[in-house]
Amino acid sequence: MESTKESKNILILGIGNLLMGDEGVGVHVIRYLEDISLEKDVELIDGGTAGFNLLGPMQKAEKIIIIDATIDSSKPGTIKRLKPKYAHDYPTGLSAHDIGLKDLIDSFYLLDNDNPNITLFTISIAPLKEFSVDLSIEIQSVIPEIVDRVLKEIDTKI
Repeated sequence: MESTKESKNILILGIGNLLMGDEGVGVHVIRYLEDISLEKDVELIDGGTAGFNLLGPMQKAEKIIIIDATIDSSKPGTIKRLKPKYAHDYPTGLSAHDIGLKDLIDSFYLLDNDNPNITLFTISIAPLKEFSVDLSIEIQSVIPEIVDRVLKEIDTKI
């Protein structure tokens, strides 16, 4: 069956709230990637805290890479690569929009997409204390590594 997708083949989705400091790391990664010359089949979306509005672009993509913050027991700046499909595949504390991202991915799978290929990069952050538009030094320093891992993921088949 021939694909009739209107969109790009690879979707890179940065999730987070820029007003909550490190919680906005996914959006900061998208902004960093916007300054890099990427293949034509790669689409970047600043998902912010959009939730279910992101289902449309996700359904048009063959491969989805999501970047989001997590509040867990790991040292701030720890990067993890996950292939979430079931509830136990998610990190325990997906930052301030915990329910939104889990529900979004669960809904994506429930819509019986042909060959869902989702990779989730989580970045551990410290518990949120105050509003800020700036990233902490720990999170700022790992942005290049996150970008490098995302760029490598673009070429990964699985």
